[in-house]
Amino acid sequence: MKTVEVVAAIIVNDREFLCVQRGESPLDYISRKYEFPGGKIEVGETHEEALIRELYEELCIDVVIEKLFLSVEHSYPDFKLVMHSYLCSAGSRNLQLTEHLEARWLPVDELETLDWAGADLPIVEKLKDIYEQSDS
Repeated sequence: MKTVEVVAAIIVNDREFLCVQRGESPLDYISRKYEFPGGKIEVGETHEEALIRELYEELCIDVVIEKLFLSVEHSYPDFKLVMHSYLCSAGSRNLQLTEHLEARWLPVDELETLDWAGADLPIVEKLKDIYEQSDS
């Protein structure tokens, strides 16, 4: 089975997280699902370089990459995904969607209301565990 390595940004602004909705796809397990933005790592790129490039291409947004949050291995029906997610901060919520259907900024307690792509679910769970504990 083919393995694809990608990066994803967990972008935080004013204690809310950026969630973006994928477009239509013939693959129902990713079609119109929500995800943390990012994309494939090109040859010769570091994870950080790939993330900055992908965010600018897809959202026209600049972020500060804070730290690695979680690496996820997820098997879809026709490929395996290795996704490295990074906590990022954004000074602004101004963005321009070039590939996604929708963007939503949500507090941690509302993340589970979205229909997430399978590989993003462990990130949602870890965010929920960390941020809900820090609020108690």
